[in-house]
Amino acid sequence: MSEAEARPSNFIRQIIDKDLADGKHTSVHTRFPPEPNGYLHIGHAKSICLNFGIAEDYQGQCNLRFDDTNPEKEDVEYVESIKNDVSWLGFQWSGDICYSSNYFDKLYDYAIELINKGLAYVEELSPEQIREYRGTLKEPGKPSPYRDRSVEENLALFEKMRAGEFAEGSACLRAKIDMASSFMVMRDPVLYRVRFASHHQTGDKWCIYPMYDFTHCISDALEGITHSLCTLEFQDNRRLYDWVLENITIDCQPHQYEFSRLNLEYTVMSKRKLNQLVTEKLVNGWDDPRMPTISGLRRRGFTAASIREFCKRIGVTKQDNMIEMSSLESCIRDDLNDNAPRAMAVIDPVKIVIENYEQGKVETLTVANHPNKPEMGARDVPFTREVWIEREDFREEANKKYKRLVLGKEVRLRGAYVIKAERIEKDEQGNITTIFCSYDADTLGKNPADGRKVKGVIHWVSAEKSVAAEIRLYDRLFTVPNPAASDNFSETINPESLVVKQGYVEPSLATAAPQEGYQFERIGYFCADKDSSAERPVFNRTVGLRDTWAKIAD
Repeated sequence: MSEAEARPSNFIRQIIDKDLADGKHTSVHTRFPPEPNGYLHIGHAKSICLNFGIAEDYQGQCNLRFDDTNPEKEDVEYVESIKNDVSWLGFQWSGDICYSSNYFDKLYDYAIELINKGLAYVEELSPEQIREYRGTLKEPGKPSPYRDRSVEENLALFEKMRAGEFAEGSACLRAKIDMASSFMVMRDPVLYRVRFASHHQTGDKWCIYPMYDFTHCISDALEGITHSLCTLEFQDNRRLYDWVLENITIDCQPHQYEFSRLNLEYTVMSKRKLNQLVTEKLVNGWDDPRMPTISGLRRRGFTAASIREFCKRIGVTKQDNMIEMSSLESCIRDDLNDNAPRAMAVIDPVKIVIENYEQGKVETLTVANHPNKPEMGARDVPFTREVWIEREDFREEANKKYKRLVLGKEVRLRGAYVIKAERIEKDEQGNITTIFCSYDADTLGKNPADGRKVKGVIHWVSAEKSVAAEIRLYDRLFTVPNPAASDNFSETINPESLVVKQGYVEPSLATAAPQEGYQFERIGYFCADKDSSAERPVFNRTVGLRDTWAKIAD
C-alpha cells in the first residue's frame, strides 16, 4: 500500500486534493487556533490531529495560534498547557508560535479602513439594547440610531475608545452590514469592545479588544492559511469571515471549511461546564483523571498513540453524532494490551499463610513481563510464606464454575506454586482475616506430579516484601450518556467515579514513573500518578480489562 493510499480519506482531504490538482494552491497551510482560557479536551484532540495530520501528510505547514482576544478569561497557565498537549500528542507546529495579539496593530488599522469605507460605526447602545435591536430568527432587526454617523465622527469616537475615554459597555465598534439579514451574525456584528484588562502578551497597551469573528479571518489571511478548518457551529459565521476579507485590503483569501465537533458520551465538552467542574471543586483540577481534558486523560494513563488512533477511527464528517465512550476505551485497551508490561497488585487484600513453607524464607521467582512478547523481558518477584490475594478470589464454598481458591481445594498462584486452602480465621464480625494453606513444593512452573488438574490461577503479592499503595479506581464521571442535556448536569455526576483503595503492589512498582502504564493482572490497566513516591506509590486505573458499562446498558 502506498503512502497516499494509507491516508484516511474524508471530505476535507478530497477538497485539498482537488485544490492542489486544479492549481488553486501549490501547498497546504493549516492552523490550530485555541483560546487560552482553559485546558484542551478530547474534542480539541480531534482538531489537532486533523490540522497537524493534514499538514504532515501533504508536506505542508500547520501553525499553532493562540486566539487571545479576551484577556479577562485568559492565562499563561493555559498557554503552557496547550503547548504541552500539542507536543505530547506528537505534533510540532511550524515556525514560531503565533498569537492573535501579534496582529492587534494591523487589526486596528483594518477597523479604521472599514470605518473609512462607511462599513463600520461606533455604537453607543447598551449591550441589552443591541440584543433588542438585533431582532429574532423570525423578526428582522432595526437599525441603531447611531448607525448613520459620518466617517469623521466614527473615526474620532473610535480613537476615543482606544484612548480609554469610554467605560466598558458604553461603546463598541460594529460592522455595517444588514440588519434584515436572515443570518443573525450579519446583523451589524460587534468588531471591537472596550475592556480595561491587562493582556498576558501585550500588557496594558490596549483597552479595546477585537472580537473573534473579526480577528480570526484576518489572522488566517496574514499567516497565509489555505484551509481554515473549524467545527459546524461556525458555519453561519463563514459569511462574516468572507465579508471581512472581501472588504479590507489584504492579499490572501483563505476559505473556511466546517466539520462536526466531537461529542462523547458520559462527559461534557463545554469549556464553561468544564470550568464549573473545576471551580466548584467537583473534580480535583483540570488534570483530574476523570476529566476529558488531554492532561486528565494523560494523567489517567491514556497514551498519545491511543488518542490519535481514536481520532482516526471516528473520522471527519459533517454529521453531528454522539460517540460511545467505549470507542475511546477500546483504543487504549488495544494499545496497552500490546505494549503495557504486566505486574501484580492486590487492591482488596486478604492474607494467606502457607503453613508448610519455611518461615523467613524469601524465594525470588522470575515472571515474564508480557505473555506474548519475550523481548519485553522478565522481572524478579519475591515469594514468601505469607502473601496477599484478592478477597473476591476466595470462597468457603463454590460451584464448579468458580475457578479460584475454595476451602479444601487447590489453585495456582500466578508464576508460583499450587496451594490448597486448609482452614480460615474470622474476626468478630464474621469477616475472613486469614486463609491457612499448604503448598505443593514440586509445582513451580509445572503441573502436579500425580496428574492432578488445577484449572484456576490467581494473582498475589508477598505480604512481607510488597509495597503498600494507594489505588485510585477511576470510572466515568457521569451516570448518564448525555449529561449536558440535564438542567443541572452536576447532579448526574457518578458517585463511584473515584473509589480509593489501600492495597499492595509488587516491589518493582515502587519506582514506576508517572504515566507509565501497566496491566495489573486480572484487574485492569493502571499507571503511576504524579502524586506517587517510592515510599507511597499511587496508581490510577486507566480502564478495566473489559467494558463493564456494556452489561449495565444491556
